[in-house]
Amino acid sequence: MPEFSLSLNDDQQQLKDWIHEFAVDVIRPAAHEWDEREEFPWPIVQEAAKIGLYGLDFIMNAMGDASGLTLPVAIEEIFWGDAGIGMAIMGSGLAAAGISGNGTPEQVMEWVPQCYGTPDDVKIGAFCVSEPDAGSDVSSLRTRAVYDEAKDEWVLNGTKAWITNGGIANVHVVVAAVDPELKGRGQASFVVPPGTKGLSQGQKYLKHGIKASHTAEVVLDDVRVPGRCLLGGKEKLDAKLARARERGKSGEAQPAMKTFEATRPAVGAQALGIARAAYEYALDYAKERKAFGKPIIMHQAIAFKLANMITRIDASRLLIWRAAWLARNGGFKNGEGSMSKYYASETAVRVTEEAIQILGGYGYTREYPVERWHRDAKIHTIFEGTSEIQQLVIARAISGMRVE
Repeated sequence: MPEFSLSLNDDQQQLKDWIHEFAVDVIRPAAHEWDEREEFPWPIVQEAAKIGLYGLDFIMNAMGDASGLTLPVAIEEIFWGDAGIGMAIMGSGLAAAGISGNGTPEQVMEWVPQCYGTPDDVKIGAFCVSEPDAGSDVSSLRTRAVYDEAKDEWVLNGTKAWITNGGIANVHVVVAAVDPELKGRGQASFVVPPGTKGLSQGQKYLKHGIKASHTAEVVLDDVRVPGRCLLGGKEKLDAKLARARERGKSGEAQPAMKTFEATRPAVGAQALGIARAAYEYALDYAKERKAFGKPIIMHQAIAFKLANMITRIDASRLLIWRAAWLARNGGFKNGEGSMSKYYASETAVRVTEEAIQILGGYGYTREYPVERWHRDAKIHTIFEGTSEIQQLVIARAISGMRVE
């Protein structure tokens, strides 16, 4: 087990510098255009694939880092460039995590590469959990999976909501109820291969922020997938369901929650990148903008805002790095993953709001990027577990009780 360290090694520092350069040269200049277009930025993702930033090798190397720091470091730099484009580049990672966390080694090798494709033929993946009536309450999913034993196929029916890359992905990972009476313990994850009949895109959502990221409904109408597309396999699922029935719905962790727990430090790193971008922009502005005969940073009202902003940013990074390390070395004990996601998300909203305040009227216009960063920040207090859900996870972890 590697020791926890706040110092990046040479490889991690080089990676950070390399991604920052890409963010400066490619992502930042394109950010405003793709926010206005509200379309998936295929040309930018293809550029990322060409240099090796988007693809199976990159994500596997990052996830394989024993320190756990490579992925959050990379994500912070990408989202410093732009959150919408960043989500387009990193969105497939949730599908890959769902497959890696629940699938067999053979399934991981078959399906994760198909979430990314190749530099010459880029593909994307989607992780489908939330539904119109089941957001935070993941245990109440209505999407059903029924096994057709005669054909060794699973039949999926339901509607998924707010799905990143939904409907345009090559591979969809769908969480569905196999035994609804068991609530979350009766769920399983399935891979829907490309071109499968019955899967379609519903409405595309017009969002407040991260507009370059495609978000839509996914409709499953008698979608049939081979038995081998059940992640983990049927024998493992049958055993899990049997244990859950014996224990009164208290079996293993839900497949969706296992994925979210693993990715929370990464989501925190997304929020951190946005917050840092806003802070740095506001700091530069405050040094140059003059009021009452001197730079506005010379006034305590502005200087103290910036002091609070950087303090929260640094504290967020410490929580994220600790959680990322724990995720690879022993696991969470007191909801550390949720702590990192919760604090960094709330920090991003607070810091971007203060950045607008520092810029005044300019900050409220689309001519300056801080209003976009504020719009992009808000989603991080909502998706992959709201701030309230993160507090619930932490409260349950520290109390050992079923806090409701």
